[in-house]
Amino acid sequence: MSTATTATNTSGSFMEMFLGPTPMWYKKVVMAALVINVPLYFILGPLVTSWIILFEFIFTLAMALKCFPLQPGGLLGLQVLALGLTDTHHVYEEVVHGLPVILLVIFMVAAVFFLREMLFKFMNKVLLGIKSRVAMNVVTVIVVAVLSAFLDALTILAVLIALATTFYLVYEKVITKVGHEPGLPSSDDHLEEEHLADMEGFRAFLRGMLMHGAVATAIGGVCTLVGEPENIVIGYHTGWDFLTFASKVAPATIPTLFAGILTCYLLEKIRPFGEFFGYGAEIPAAVREVLAEEDRRIQESETDSDRLMIKIQIFVSVLMIAALSLHLAEIGLIGLGVIVLATSMLGETDEHKIGMAFVEGLPFASLLVIFYVIVAMINDQAMFTPVMQWVLQMDGGMQVFMVFLTNGMLSAISDNVFVATIYMDQISPLLEAGVLTRELYEAQAVAVVMGTGIPSMSTPNGQAAFLFLLMSSLAPRIRLGYITMVFMALPYFIACSGVAGVIMYNWL
Repeated sequence: MSTATTATNTSGSFMEMFLGPTPMWYKKVVMAALVINVPLYFILGPLVTSWIILFEFIFTLAMALKCFPLQPGGLLGLQVLALGLTDTHHVYEEVVHGLPVILLVIFMVAAVFFLREMLFKFMNKVLLGIKSRVAMNVVTVIVVAVLSAFLDALTILAVLIALATTFYLVYEKVITKVGHEPGLPSSDDHLEEEHLADMEGFRAFLRGMLMHGAVATAIGGVCTLVGEPENIVIGYHTGWDFLTFASKVAPATIPTLFAGILTCYLLEKIRPFGEFFGYGAEIPAAVREVLAEEDRRIQESETDSDRLMIKIQIFVSVLMIAALSLHLAEIGLIGLGVIVLATSMLGETDEHKIGMAFVEGLPFASLLVIFYVIVAMINDQAMFTPVMQWVLQMDGGMQVFMVFLTNGMLSAISDNVFVATIYMDQISPLLEAGVLTRELYEAQAVAVVMGTGIPSMSTPNGQAAFLFLLMSSLAPRIRLGYITMVFMALPYFIACSGVAGVIMYNWL
């Protein structure tokens, strides 16, 4: 039997049909995991089995380029419920708790779709105007980090992904063989051979730009109360308002932010260092020329209607930024408002065309619900509780440092909001009982902020924005897989976590 299948099952075999065109070895691994988990449950018990299923789920995320994790991860989620490791009521509670993120993914990502022409025109001029690769990437990190401190990180990254996807599709359209339509994202059969080297260079450039942007959402998001969803949880427990939160965490967040910016500069400036981690790629001259030609073509063929469309998109974008900055509503609801405004003013009333805007976000929203099944299992089996209790038995600076470290480790494999909530629920009663001083309590709270926000960048499942990038339709096109993301995030993880860790250790 071959190691890979096609989408068409001609043999009548269940394994050929199972998970469609996924490689056969991967199908067998998934099937073996589902089979072996049952006896493991009865032999090793629910807690150990839960840890095994957690790492199996992470494996499905790591193999996202082989098969979208919704199916294999979803089968594991169904097995979790069947084995009684959690129940549907708790899953529903986790989904309700994560509803703001789900709404964000569904509506805000779709909203960006209706602003794509304006975004492409703006970013194309930036790409063509800034000749220095180093300057462009450093500016990207600074701008994205600042925006992520006040706006949602996933929204910012969704805009970057939309821009990169548009650039990629414009270039791909030019170099596609006559009469050939793009097939699987992982295949280059439709491309002219003489353009393959330039395409690889362009992919490397886009991978670098997107990973710089993804990391910037993390290092900017820890700076303010609204930068990350878990920050709001921490602020609620501590009673910190926006300015108090920013001032309390600033001794840790500002040096970490500068460490991230410096890391970006070194990765792009020192070519051997950057190339080792997958950075430092220039836009190939041929690609730059195609983008410049597309810009000229748009300008030459631009009609009054096109110019009006851009003006409307700019107007809607300004309203969106204002609403996000003032936090007038949940981000997903703001996104729905943007969709209503943009489609109304642009005359997009065809339901099928509007439906295209949701293609990118809905599969990821579905995967998030499966993720909450795993989170519910972690909670019901108290998988993280022993670690937290062990840390809270330590003293002084070591305790603060270990709160930071364990938060980072647990957030790298679970949901950041979940980890922050569990930790704050553990330490807040200790403050009320007089076991913790206010100084130590606030130090631990800062450690939770930094732990859930910084070390968690080490894996795509540690940050919602990273996971969204991994699950995007662009990721397989530019060959950005789980392991690649981990490796590209490694220098940032070492630099930023190192700086934050030293500060946390010496906080008291």
